[in-house]
Amino acid sequence: MAHQSLYRAYRPHTFVDVVGQDAITKALADQIVSKKLAHAYLFAGSRGLGKTSIARIFAHELGTTDKDLYEIDAASNNSVDDIRSLTENVYTLPFESPYKVYILDEAHMLSKGAWNAFLKTLEEPPAHVIFILATTELSKVPETVQSRCQVYEFKKPSRAGLAKLVAEVAQKEGFTLEPGAADLVALLADGSYRDSLSVLEKVLSAASGKKMSRKDAEQITGAPQHELVQAFVIGLANGDGSKALGAVRDAAAQGADIPLYLSLVLDLVRTILLVRFAPELRKELSEELGADVYGEVESMAQSKESKLSHDTLRVLLDAADRIRFSPIPTLPLELAVFELLGQDK
Repeated sequence: MAHQSLYRAYRPHTFVDVVGQDAITKALADQIVSKKLAHAYLFAGSRGLGKTSIARIFAHELGTTDKDLYEIDAASNNSVDDIRSLTENVYTLPFESPYKVYILDEAHMLSKGAWNAFLKTLEEPPAHVIFILATTELSKVPETVQSRCQVYEFKKPSRAGLAKLVAEVAQKEGFTLEPGAADLVALLADGSYRDSLSVLEKVLSAASGKKMSRKDAEQITGAPQHELVQAFVIGLANGDGSKALGAVRDAAAQGADIPLYLSLVLDLVRTILLVRFAPELRKELSEELGADVYGEVESMAQSKESKLSHDTLRVLLDAADRIRFSPIPTLPLELAVFELLGQDK
């Protein structure tokens, strides 16, 4: 049997399989039962949230077979002629289904002329046609189009939700992911179900055993080592600029992605402050991070000498904003150390 990528193997095939979009799947399922269907839908949200998968499920739940399901990549079929060809074809009857369903992926890529050519058909399509537009950039879809569609905005999953998903998929594949490893995969996925499974596949394909630690995941993905993230934060907490700056230098010397390194630093500082100021979250955070990492976090959170505060987060967030434009990737982090520890005075 040919190898199938994890995100394809675990793509949902029914509404029940869909994770994290309950409000949307319930609304669509209710419409099917009540037979109160719209003629056009607009699914909006960032990449990897299941927009196209849910569009396909919706079409199949309506009884549309593959012969009457048309998927169009609007990024490469975005001209007036492309849309005119589509609008001419919608008037032919379905081959064997009650509806012809057209899924337009990356709909925001249609040209202005293409939108104008599409508007009339989108507003009054034949009774046997349903349009489902999917976009990652809702703001680029004209208001005149949005007003003709039922708009559904897809939610990004929490990191905890993604970590739970990748741990479950890893288990089905015969692997055990320690909480720290699952949390790192979820962080690298940046709020995308699809990307989380792509990162997981990379981790599992290079695994030397059936149990994966965070260190294993760091080595395989190239993520900055936790020890270097921790060293930077300890340096800030202790007011030790030399230690903090040394950790940044070591991370750069190892070829770490500095924006990702800063994201991990931010996440660690945030977690320490949450443990310190929100005791009710401690159990949940312990489960997410695993016993070893959580033990380190709690120790830093309870330190009465720690210099970590909301100002630390604010200054690091400012550094994250500047890092994209810095000619020297480490410079915003170094400036943050100078500002926080008063070493620029």
